[in-house]
Amino acid sequence: MERFDLCVIGGGPAGYAAAMRAIDLGLHTLLVEKDRIGGTGIYNGALMSKTLWEIAQRVASTNAMVRTRGIPPFQPSWSGITRSVNEAVFERKYLYACHMQLLESQGRLFQHARGNASFIGPHHVTIELAGQRRVIEADHVVIATGSKPRSLPGLAADERRILTSDGIFQLDELPESIVIVGAGVIGCEFATILSHLGRTRVHLIDRAERILPFEDADISELVAGNLERNGVVIHRSAKLERLEAMPHGVEYDLSYANGGTERVTVEKALLSVGRTPNLLGLGLEQAGLTVDPRTGTLAVEGIRTAQDHILVVGDATGSNMLVNLGELEGRHAVELIAGRQSKPISYGQVSSIMFLEPEVAGVGLNEQECRRQGIAHRMARIDYSCLARAIAMRRTQGFFKVIVTDDEHMHILGMRAVGEHASSAIEAVALLMHMGQGIQHLAELVHPHPSITEGVQECARILMGTSIFKPEVFGDRMQSRTWRPSATVERAA
Repeated sequence: MERFDLCVIGGGPAGYAAAMRAIDLGLHTLLVEKDRIGGTGIYNGALMSKTLWEIAQRVASTNAMVRTRGIPPFQPSWSGITRSVNEAVFERKYLYACHMQLLESQGRLFQHARGNASFIGPHHVTIELAGQRRVIEADHVVIATGSKPRSLPGLAADERRILTSDGIFQLDELPESIVIVGAGVIGCEFATILSHLGRTRVHLIDRAERILPFEDADISELVAGNLERNGVVIHRSAKLERLEAMPHGVEYDLSYANGGTERVTVEKALLSVGRTPNLLGLGLEQAGLTVDPRTGTLAVEGIRTAQDHILVVGDATGSNMLVNLGELEGRHAVELIAGRQSKPISYGQVSSIMFLEPEVAGVGLNEQECRRQGIAHRMARIDYSCLARAIAMRRTQGFFKVIVTDDEHMHILGMRAVGEHASSAIEAVALLMHMGQGIQHLAELVHPHPSITEGVQECARILMGTSIFKPEVFGDRMQSRTWRPSATVERAA
């Protein structure tokens, strides 16, 4: 029987990162993947959907220009679009394949196995593929099996008329109309993509009063306004009573808080109600672990399970399902195993991006989360219309918002960037948060001109009272306010 220091089950972003860090630390490692290396980081997830978003953005930008000249809008073929997406997938997949092949050929620390892995004991794992069975022993195991689209009770996705985020990439052609159930990140991203491609009438069902309810109202309202201008029908405060595949399409019934009802027929439906961990078939009970039948998750403390030698990372934890966070957890798990890490992961400093119109990037807390936690804070916001680079690009929709503690230190609590180059603009703030530094460093930093990041600096200067443009003059484009738990109303800072 082969023995390994570490067995990693799952070759998505979290599992792959764990295996590569294990090589750094000299651990004899086996990486097991039942399907394709890369997981949702490549397939049916981050890379595919974001490549599709980039294409849709270019289509929308082109059509915005040609409309001013009276030229009919450009409508790319779905086959051409999917060909570009598949090319991007192949390039990324090729990197992984070549990398693993060379690693395996260069030494004895790393092996890759394809097949279905399951526990047959706390330290023993069987790997099965095409009738062949292999049993290995491992001192430690990292579970990184990812996630799958969550289903709705009594509603099965057939991936023909009723789709999930996995099945939508298997379409033969773009539908004429579609309803998206769920107005979270994934639902809003697909609503943005499909409406930009210009061939699909999109309906979006939102149980809450506004889309993206976990974000501040100024963000959700801006995104919703753009979706509606692109023809998306948003059903707000709507309860889905029935959704059924019919011979002619998909029919759904809605009820509203005001007592109203509505029946709508579309060609396709996309279920976007979150994801759930992939833990079935792992034989966890053989390892002394149990899955909560209500949540479908393992009981964990951070990434530790009830068995000290078994850790779970990435989407398999059932929370914080982000590629960058999964990679961080994978590396962290291996460092714990090797005795190189004692500090817990700081989840409050993880950056994220939502591919919407406009794109939204964030790190740390937003205003509503600060208020929910009762944290006194100051906020400064500046619109893109005040930034020279945004004016030059003719893309002035968006804003920066920086939130700091309400004290003399003004430690950064969080930031939101909405607009062009949003993901790049939060990097400096994320670094300062990681270092525990205050806003003064942002105010003093000399940014290139003209650049979008100058807006971040101006937010810092607003908070310090040293801004070039004054909020009291540009009240519609610049804001500054303070919130304290004891106050009944906000006051201008």
